[in-house]
Amino acid sequence: MGIDRKIMKVYFNNHRIFKLNVGCGENILKGWLNSDYYSKNSKIFQLDATKSLPFKSNVFHFVFCEHMIEHFPYFIGERFLSEVKRILKSNGKVRIATPNLRFLIDLFKSDKSKLQEKYISWATKMFIKDVPLEHETFVINNFVRAWGHQFIYDEKTLRLSMEQAGFSEITRCELNTSEDNELKNLENVNRMPDGFLNLETLILEGSKP
Repeated sequence: MGIDRKIMKVYFNNHRIFKLNVGCGENILKGWLNSDYYSKNSKIFQLDATKSLPFKSNVFHFVFCEHMIEHFPYFIGERFLSEVKRILKSNGKVRIATPNLRFLIDLFKSDKSKLQEKYISWATKMFIKDVPLEHETFVINNFVRAWGHQFIYDEKTLRLSMEQAGFSEITRCELNTSEDNELKNLENVNRMPDGFLNLETLILEGSKP
């Protein structure tokens, strides 16, 4: 706890724009307060995002989380978004990147793209053992259960959750693009083969009124 207080104090003393990266994993962003539930990196703020966030209200200008909210049940995710809204300043923005249910559904299409075929082959070899063939059914079943996934959003449900939390001006964005310079080039594309993160990911941004 003392280390976390020091990390927080150093961050706020050395920045004018306050940006929180929740569930950062190995994606350490310069200029952000990088946080995760558990990390061996002494520079990462320890944060349990299922609980009330340990910050005062109206503090941060930006909050970002990548492939994290799907690890919560839907209503815990909604509570997390409400907490994000609380700690954001007025007109502050949140950027949520999460797996898209539509990408899984589209794997069933008979006219798959070469990228989808490559993804199915890669996911089978990487994460699924002892299956008789490389097939989308095995990939989809694994995806919705593996890595602690609890709820896979589509755009409608993520947008609804953000609206219920009080966000407005909710817009869909492409990977690493944004109308706001502070929210560009944040997603960790290097953690997967080329094109796969873009295939998986849904990104919405919203503003605190």
